[in-house]
This record gives sequence, structure tokens and C-alpha cells, in this order.
Amino acid sequence: MEATELLKKVRKIEIKTRGLTKHIFAGQYHSAFKGKGMAFSEVREYLYGDDIRNIDWNVTARFNHPYIKIFEEERELTVMLLIDVSGSRMFGSTSILKKNLIAEISAVLAFSAIQNNDKIGAILFSDKIEKFIPPQKGKTHILRIIRELIDFEPRSQQTNIAEALRYFSNAIKKRCTAFIISDFIDMEDNSTNLRFKDALTIANNKHDVVGIRVYDKRETEMPSVGLIKLKDAETEAYKWVDTSSSITRKLYSEWWEQTSSNLKTVFSKCQVDWVSISTDEDYVKPLILLFKHRG
Repeated sequence: MEATELLKKVRKIEIKTRGLTKHIFAGQYHSAFKGKGMAFSEVREYLYGDDIRNIDWNVTARFNHPYIKIFEEERELTVMLLIDVSGSRMFGSTSILKKNLIAEISAVLAFSAIQNNDKIGAILFSDKIEKFIPPQKGKTHILRIIRELIDFEPRSQQTNIAEALRYFSNAIKKRCTAFIISDFIDMEDNSTNLRFKDALTIANNKHDVVGIRVYDKRETEMPSVGLIKLKDAETEAYKWVDTSSSITRKLYSEWWEQTSSNLKTVFSKCQVDWVSISTDEDYVKPLILLFKHRG
């Protein structure tokens, strides 16, 4: 992509998402993603009813009178975006591709983070780790992430969410909030069983993981348009499909429903908050509902 065209697209996303962050998400993000750690603040004299486990024995011995440690919540967070850049993100049956919706949602989360004085980083993944952007603060850093999302060309087109989660768990030592943004089409061969449950469980035990599923409405059902040649965006394999067959359409719909049900079950068992957003809907309302649920 030409540099001028890229800058225009970055600027367009920046203007739209910064406005949303400032006027709509202000406060929602702050209450939804509180600091999880407790930092030492000061000591004061012990009062009746205080937790004796917080007694500072060194200060108590020095003044021959009980003192306790006061802690306050750590407000500064590290936020990581785990972003699926596999081939399936290039699909879209409306005016926007899944790729573009993912970029906008990522930008909203990034601008919300820096408005809250949090660090923001990103992991771009396919079936391998394509790029790691260490967490930092600042508008310049966010614009770099947005540029990557618009113009990045992955080495692979396939998906391995478990690999991304394992890398994230190893790379980020301090507890943080992580948004994994994907269509979550990552099943075992010839099944609807999702491959990343164990890795998600481990990652969410260490960090605070949130799932954002991006999908296109055309993926939910197959239209009856006769015999068509379909291409798998990730394996690049072609297949002829008779969409006029009611059995074929029914089997596809059942596959989608079962996959969606399995995803819901995985998130529930892993105790991961999540939201599902379609390319043909405004993503503001689902994100606000997610923030309110967590707040």
C-alpha cells in the first residue's frame, strides 16, 4: 500500500475511534478494567477492627505501638491485544471486511487504554507469531499498531489461537488485561471442537483475558445460489458446493450453530468474558454492554 494511502486510512480510523473513546467509552473502560494488583501506600496507627495480617511489625517495634500497612489499588494497567491476522479475516459480505472491523475495535481499545494512562501492546498471530509489539504508552505507539493492522502481510494464512495464547503467557510476566480479537474459527480437523481451551484456561489463570469474536453474517448460513466454487482462505483449497441442496445448507447451518455453541461453552468454562460482533452491526453497543457487564 502506498504511504499516502496508508496514512489516510490510519487518520480516518484515528478520528473515528478517538471520538468514540472520548465521548462514549470514557468511564466505561475505567470501571470495567480496574487494576488487579494492590500497591503499598503508607502506614498508620492500628485501629480496632483492622486486619491484623496487615500489621507492619518493623514500625510497630520501633514505636512500641501497633501500626498497619495501607494498600491501594494499582491503577496503571498493561493491556495486550492478541489479534488474528489469518486469511479468514479478509472475508466480508457487506461494506466492511472482518479485517477492517478488527482494526477499528483494536483502535478503540488502544485509545481507551492510553486515555486511562495504561500501556498497550499487541501480538499479531496466524498459526505462528507474526509480530510482537511490546506494551508502551503514547499516541505515536498506538498509531504504529493501527498502521500494522491496516498494512500487515502475514507469512501464513492459517490459525492457531493456542500458540498465540502460549506465547502471550510466556512473554508477559506481570498480570495484565488481554483482548483476543478473532473469528475463533480454529477447530480440530473435521470437527467443531475448538483447539485452544487448555491454553485459554492457563492464560486466564495468569491474566485477565477477554474474547471479542468478529464474524460476518454470511458465515452463519449458506445462500441458495446454485453450484459455486468456494476457496478456503486459510488452506487455499478449492471445493465445488451445490448450494441449491437444502441438505447441504442445513448441514452448514448446523455446523455454524454447533461451533458457536462450543465457543460459548469454552468461554464459560474458562471464565472468560466475551462479546460477539458482526460486520453488519455497530460495534459500539456490544462493547459498551461488555464494559458494563465487567464494571
